[in-house]
Amino acid sequence: MAKYLLLKHYRGAPAAVNDVPMDQWTPEEISAHMAYMQDFADRLEKTGEFVDGQALAPEGTWVRYDGEGRPPVTDGPFAETKDLIAGWMVIDVDSHERAVELAGELSAAPGAGGKPIHEWLEVRPFLTAPPTVTE
Repeated sequence: MAKYLLLKHYRGAPAAVNDVPMDQWTPEEISAHMAYMQDFADRLEKTGEFVDGQALAPEGTWVRYDGEGRPPVTDGPFAETKDLIAGWMVIDVDSHERAVELAGELSAAPGAGGKPIHEWLEVRPFLTAPPTVTE
């Protein structure tokens, strides 16, 4: 089994087919989308392929260490994950092909008008071993 991160993006990925931003959806459309996501996770939980998943709020803050007693909070004019990442799901599957298959299915979650979004999802494998450096 291999773990994969399925990333849902607010922006930064290629445009979805049904590219109406969620803040323009009706409450019923949002509920249908969330129900699809939950049903998908429940099904994968039964097969043992679901590890975890969360939707993320659009708020967020960059923080960095800048010396003893000075942890500044910084925001800048750069792309931030709070602008890009809408949510994530971790799956544990037998192959990359299965991860791609599941991401394709997740991409069909309903959006505006109840039609599938056909959004792009990023599929990232977990690093299983540290890279080897040879001299």
